[in-house]
Amino acid sequence: MALHLGLPPTAGFDIDKQLITIRAFDASEAKQNLHKHAVNIIASGPSIANLVFSELVDIPTIFVNGSISLIGQYDFTDVIGYVISDARFINHQPEILEKYYRGQPLYATLAVFEAMAVTHPNIMRIYHDSMRVLYPVDRPWGVKSNKLLFSKLAFRKKLLNKKKPLLSFADHPNFVIDSFHKHNPIGVSLDITYGFVEAGTVVYVATQLAFSRQASAIHLYGVDLLNSNQPRFYENQDNSAPSKLDKAISDRIVPSFNLLGRVYKEHGIPVINHSAISKALFDNLD
Repeated sequence: MALHLGLPPTAGFDIDKQLITIRAFDASEAKQNLHKHAVNIIASGPSIANLVFSELVDIPTIFVNGSISLIGQYDFTDVIGYVISDARFINHQPEILEKYYRGQPLYATLAVFEAMAVTHPNIMRIYHDSMRVLYPVDRPWGVKSNKLLFSKLAFRKKLLNKKKPLLSFADHPNFVIDSFHKHNPIGVSLDITYGFVEAGTVVYVATQLAFSRQASAIHLYGVDLLNSNQPRFYENQDNSAPSKLDKAISDRIVPSFNLLGRVYKEHGIPVINHSAISKALFDNLD
C-alpha cells in the first residue's frame, strides 16, 4: 500500500471510550473497482437546480458535501461515493449528515473524521466499515475545522500535518506535478492510495477518486465557479457557508482541472464538465 509515503493504513478514533477503526483508501481493494463504468460527480453549484435528474439517477454517482441531500428528492439507485475533504463542512452543516447519510461509501480526510467523532459519533460507530480515509499528499491530516478539537494525540497529528512541498512528489510515478505553474506548483494523482492533490475544491478530490477507482469517464455537474458568491443549491442567503472559490479560480482551480483533464485524457479517461456557467473557463475538460 502507501506505507513508503508514511501514510497510515488505518486510523483509530475514540468514540465514547470505544476504539473505532477506519481503513485508508486502497485502490487494490476489490470493492473499490468501478470496472470501467462511467461516473457522475455532483457538486453543489446553483446550476444543479436546472438538471433533469430522471436521466441521471441510474448512473453510478459520487456526491460531495451537501449535494448528498439530493437523495431526499430523487431516487438514486447507485451511490458509489460521498466525499468530504474539509472538516469545516461538518461544523457548518451538521444536519446534512444526520438527515441523509445512511452508510453510503464515505471518503474523507482524517480532519473530517476527527470532527465527525465529536459531532456525529453514532454515525461513525454504526457505519465505519463503509468509510475510507483519504490523505492529501502534501499535508496528510487535512483541513482542520477547529483547533480545539485537535488537542489529543497532538504530537502525532503535528507530524501528519507537516506540509511538504508538492515538488517533492514530482518524480513519484503516481503523481503528475506541474512545477512551472506561474503561481505555485499544481498536480494530480493517478492513484489516491498514495494521496490526493488539493486544488481548493472538493470536486477535484472526488475526480481523482473516480479515476483511481477505474471509471471509464467522469462527468461533472454543478461545478459552476463563476457564481460562487451565490448560495449552494441546498442553502439560502441566511445559512450559506463562506466560499473562497473566487480567489482561487484563476490561480489554482482552473489550471489544476486543465492539468487533470489533459493527464486523464492521455490515460483514456475523459472528464466532461456539464456546467454551462463554467464551461468557457476550461481548456482540457470535454
